Amino acid sequence: MEKRYAVGVAGAAARTGDEMSGPALLLAGLAVTGSASTATALLAGITVSAALGGPVFGVLLDRSARPGRLLAVALSTYGSALVVILLSLGRVPVVATVLIAVCAGLLGPALSGGWTAQLSCVVRPEELPRATALDAMTFNFASLTGPALAGIVAGLAGAPTGVLVSVALIGAAVPVAWRLPGVRAGRPAPTSAPALPPTPAPTPASVVVDLRAGFRAIARTPSLARATVASVISCVGQGILVACSPLLGERAFGSANHGVVLLSGVAASALLANAVLARYPRLMRRPDAVLPYSTIVLAVALLLAVLAVLAATGRPVLLVAAMLIAGLGEGPQLAALFAIRHREAPKRLRGQIFTTGASLKITGFALGAALTASLAARSLTTALLIAAATQVLAALSCGWGSGRGSR
Repeated sequence: MEKRYAVGVAGAAARTGDEMSGPALLLAGLAVTGSASTATALLAGITVSAALGGPVFGVLLDRSARPGRLLAVALSTYGSALVVILLSLGRVPVVATVLIAVCAGLLGPALSGGWTAQLSCVVRPEELPRATALDAMTFNFASLTGPALAGIVAGLAGAPTGVLVSVALIGAAVPVAWRLPGVRAGRPAPTSAPALPPTPAPTPASVVVDLRAGFRAIARTPSLARATVASVISCVGQGILVACSPLLGERAFGSANHGVVLLSGVAASALLANAVLARYPRLMRRPDAVLPYSTIVLAVALLLAVLAVLAATGRPVLLVAAMLIAGLGEGPQLAALFAIRHREAPKRLRGQIFTTGASLKITGFALGAALTASLAARSLTTALLIAAATQVLAALSCGWGSGRGSR
């Protein structure tokens, strides 16, 4: 029980540090170099490589007899890379600093999917629904507090200090990760059983074989494939919403900087929704049904945001309500996704499936934000309508009858 909560607290710290590191690097790059393009390049560099790093790290995690120690090394390396980036700003060519950020980004999925994949090692099967909801809450908490903490620390102690605080949060999770039980330690073998042979060191060929096996497992397991596709499509819509948030903040509060207030509302209501699921885990008995319905809630919220923009009454109540409703869909959607992965992922491929899923979601989010940034400036309502359409498409890709096929 204590180990489960320790893992939850450590996961929350690592993810908060991760959510904080991007905005902190953005602010530090701008403060040190005075160049907005350099700051943006740093942020892009640390996220763009996640699509490649997630699957490979997942394979190594699954092949490790002590995955917690590999996770601890990844966290330490990621934190160390952030310090190196900070020290190199303004002292070495920008290309070299961005390259370091790209290398660090390879380990980004370890801070999200890597933690979630270890839940089944520290909780009993009957506790997994509640543990999954609590784990999803750490994501909501991190997305709520990480960017805000970066801004507060930068304002009080300077932008570089924000990067150091994010490193400290990530580092706080290292001891807990190091002490996580091994794959074979979760179910002790009888004393008369022969000792298990050591896990062979992975070769490039064996890693490729396991990568293929992981992608085949996702593609050939219907509910897992539906959940993965739906989550990636939904993340495209969420990326569009984030790209629109400055203009929404300007419409609602008269300042683009207040767009973070609306995004904080989404994270806060998602946190509340997952707290209810953690209190009543029976609500998550059919995650295949929760996933499409929660995605439709997101679509409804975005349509309500369109109405708020078109109304143009100068009153932000309708827009704030839309963002709160979006969180009520986003929170259960994430918890349902985790529940499906835990149920369907083969044990030997669990880490890869979670980190690959995290990588694909990051890619979908970045794609939505990048493709819609210019569109939002020309037509905010069109951008929000596209975001709503992606959520409807995501819900349809789940398959409304998918709950009948769950194991």
